[in-house]
Amino acid sequence: RDDGNLLVHHLPRFFKDRPSLDESVPYLHGWLAGYFAADGCVAADGTVIMTSADREDLEFFRTVCTRLGIATYGITSQTRLGLGSTPTELFRIHLVNEDLESSFFLLDAHRDRFDSAHKRFSRRGWVVESVEVTERVEEVFCAEVEDGHAFTLEDNILTGNCFGCQEGGDIFTFLMKIDGLGFGEAVERLADKYGIQLRRDETGHDDRPKGPQRRRLIEAHAVASEFYAGHLGSPEALAGRQFLADRGFDQESALHFGVGFAPRDGEALWQHLRARGFSSEEAIAAGLVASGRSLYDRFRGRLLWPIRDATGDTIGFGARRIFEDDRIEAKYLNTPETPIYKKSNVLYGIDLARREIARSSKAVIVEGYTDVMACHLAGVTTAVATCGTAFGDDHARVLRRFLDDHEQLRSEVVFTFDGDEAGQKAALRTFQGDQRFVAQTYVAVAPEGMDPCDLRMKEGDAAVRELIATRRPLYRFVLENVINRFDLDRADGRIDAVREAARLVASVRDQSKVTAFAQEISKMVGADIDTNQVVAEVRRAAARGPRQQRDAAPRAGAPEQPVVPRASMPDLRDPRFSIERETLKLLLQHPMAIGRMTSDLGVNDFTHPVYRGVWELMAAAGGPAAGQADAGWVGRVRDGTTDPTLSSAISALAVEPIPLGREVDAAYLAHHLYRLQELTTLRRIEEIKARLERTNPVDNADHRRMFGELAALEQHRRTLREKIVSAE
Repeated sequence: RDDGNLLVHHLPRFFKDRPSLDESVPYLHGWLAGYFAADGCVAADGTVIMTSADREDLEFFRTVCTRLGIATYGITSQTRLGLGSTPTELFRIHLVNEDLESSFFLLDAHRDRFDSAHKRFSRRGWVVESVEVTERVEEVFCAEVEDGHAFTLEDNILTGNCFGCQEGGDIFTFLMKIDGLGFGEAVERLADKYGIQLRRDETGHDDRPKGPQRRRLIEAHAVASEFYAGHLGSPEALAGRQFLADRGFDQESALHFGVGFAPRDGEALWQHLRARGFSSEEAIAAGLVASGRSLYDRFRGRLLWPIRDATGDTIGFGARRIFEDDRIEAKYLNTPETPIYKKSNVLYGIDLARREIARSSKAVIVEGYTDVMACHLAGVTTAVATCGTAFGDDHARVLRRFLDDHEQLRSEVVFTFDGDEAGQKAALRTFQGDQRFVAQTYVAVAPEGMDPCDLRMKEGDAAVRELIATRRPLYRFVLENVINRFDLDRADGRIDAVREAARLVASVRDQSKVTAFAQEISKMVGADIDTNQVVAEVRRAAARGPRQQRDAAPRAGAPEQPVVPRASMPDLRDPRFSIERETLKLLLQHPMAIGRMTSDLGVNDFTHPVYRGVWELMAAAGGPAAGQADAGWVGRVRDGTTDPTLSSAISALAVEPIPLGREVDAAYLAHHLYRLQELTTLRRIEEIKARLERTNPVDNADHRRMFGELAALEQHRRTLREKIVSAE
């Protein structure tokens, strides 16, 4: 039609023909709507379902959905009876409600049900309507894998595992990874969300603060945040709005970061909280109200930034002085220590930055609230800042949760400092605490000592991005600042520079870095200083230092100890481990059938460290025979370890489908067990053959003994081979 809309004639028949994916978006949308009107349905609860007897047709329908940005869930199938002499399969998919609009539905019945839907399939904000125990393995989307439906969820053990990214776990590990929480924090978060009262072991020591529940304190902060944000537009907040405008922040920016204003009236917030049902005990415990001769607001006449945790809950505020007659001269005030706010592990902006930090394995540490705002608005969305304290160990622990900071990943942390003396001292302190991270640490110093906020105001967003992009290794920046304090034109100045730099390097616990640092120092000092001299000076400095440094420092000339990486998950495509993996899957998923057949298995039958660990955990849990008719078998095995790699492996093995066109029977089980034992026997045969080649056969008792053992192993292998063939 002239208005650009597609006119549909003979709806069911016309829309059976597949269009080209190169057609326009309106055309494809019209085809999709018509096809759905012909074969789709909207359930009474609002579930949008497309069905087809032809899986290929449904796959194409799904492809068009993807082309239009409409998400779908995995294709499922069921057997249909009564439509012919033999059963047939019917395929279906669910469409994501939040990606659809009412105009998509051409039939009134579909549209009415969609508009009044109670249960709406969504990629977030899941609502569990009911729970039933089944043996079914459901196929769902993985948040980390964009294409494919690699994530399965097994109802009876409430765990999942993705075969694409190999992430897995239950709801607790999901929260721990997504929101960077400890296990206890994840339990508390879920308990708070669903109103579950936790009972603590009264016989143990509980150092948690007593008083109002965490959820009430969070709710009080949410009310306060809304209250402050609403007052930013008031007449008395003009100075605050001017402060923001002078630094390049408009109204939209203030709304995005939740910036607010605390009225100068000393009781405005308290009266508001009381009207909303909060007690004085709760308001004081939250740090929002203080007690003197009467109750009064902690923040008065100041510009405020809400400080949020990783999940977006406001847990405190940072307040900036904007009036000259403010009786409190401190430029910034922060929420005091409360049950929900600990400044030593709070990072401003982590709620906005955490996903990008996790995605990129990079983080930028700046010094203030406006610097975080400037960075994010300039496109550096991994920026966070400490709140009224220096960056410390607890901050590092929080950040490491999102960085996935370990030896096998190349994560980065960039610190921004002013170029003045104070900035150099801050960089030195950071270098001395550099061992908090496995990540590579960098420093970004703006020209003329500007911070990111100043730089953005003066030179624009691109300059902020360039500042971070041109970061320098932290160790190089610190060493240069130390060395440049000396006169390198004089021999004694060069020696003093080396000694000072060596004392700094000697404090580094990771001695594998010493040689690299020594090379940098010799290049910076130049002339008659070589790397070996610097290394020797570092060793001497370490020996003169604290005992723990002296113990950690290797002797001069001693070989450096290799860094042993943590065990990684085996490559699923590696054929060397396929039998080991399939056998462990059977042991976890079918212990009742396989348990009695495993008496000859041992840890040496598994060659990959992760699979050996899983076997040992099963043995510690009583062995596969202990899993007979026991629904808690997998959970008991997984509870035996705190190693996340082993835990993920167990979750994967417990739900991964077994590639078999028939039911698991005794023959299939026997085949894998005998094949695994055969591989172990073959390895042993190769070992003995290699030893025989190195042994003199003349008058050598060891040679005769090994030859006899080899003959016995060869006979055992032939027996196993016969059993394997008979089981096939």
